[in-house]
Amino acid sequence: MIWFAKSVMCIVCRSEKGKALTTVHAKGRTLAVIPKSPERGVDAAARALHAVLVSLEDSKAEDIVTIDIAGKSALGDFMVVVSGRSSRHVMAISDHLLTDLKDEGFGSARVEGQEGGDWVLIDTGDIIVHVFRPEIREFYNIEKMWAAPDMDETVH
Repeated sequence: MIWFAKSVMCIVCRSEKGKALTTVHAKGRTLAVIPKSPERGVDAAARALHAVLVSLEDSKAEDIVTIDIAGKSALGDFMVVVSGRSSRHVMAISDHLLTDLKDEGFGSARVEGQEGGDWVLIDTGDIIVHVFRPEIREFYNIEKMWAAPDMDETVH
């Protein structure tokens, strides 16, 4: 996954045995390539998706939509979009999901928006989860954007 950082960051490249090979420190707006989960492949993504969906069901998340973005985007393999009933519910769903992912061995996910509770984005590397309040979800309508047909499918 590629993302931009606005502050000081550290990128560590790992060998197959988990030992650090190099460490790069950068300051300012820097392009960083973050590896997907170490357990690469369809099996890893499917296992992560299952863990995410079980956690979301446990948290009583509403209107769960899974979108397969493999081959459409380098962001990950799946995107999951869900709603919480309120800001408090959105934050509780997010907290529960982060705890479950860590407990299942998926490490620490990157998180954005947790302080507001309107829209929380959780990026595990293979799975991107958007947790919205219903009004915010309706406004951004991410499902419609990602459900658009591929350009190859529309050209005859």
